[in-house]
Amino acid sequence: QVQLVESGGGLVQAGGTLRLLCTATGNINPNAWYRQVPGKQRELVATLTDGGSTRYADSVKGRFTISRDNAKHLLYLQMNSLKSEDTAVYYCYGREQSTTYWGRGTQVTVSS
Repeated sequence: QVQLVESGGGLVQAGGTLRLLCTATGNINPNAWYRQVPGKQRELVATLTDGGSTRYADSVKGRFTISRDNAKHLLYLQMNSLKSEDTAVYYCYGREQSTTYWGRGTQVTVSS
């Protein structure tokens, strides 16, 4: 059974850093991070292809880095120079054939 579990969120001051972790169980390698604030649509933060190519939202380029450990089914999001507008619930995403999977999210709060 596939399950994605996020961790590493918390409260941090502006300019600080956090590292999010997505732990996957089952035969899946998660490959993207999304985030959502109340009243807004979930937005893509970063993706990592099987070939190692990355893509980032313009708002996080140069500050966030997505990486993974396929052998351990782990996905990371290193977040530096955090801003108050980065406050959101962050979700891990993965897809296995035609089925998509989401974690329950981890809250990131950046105080200004």
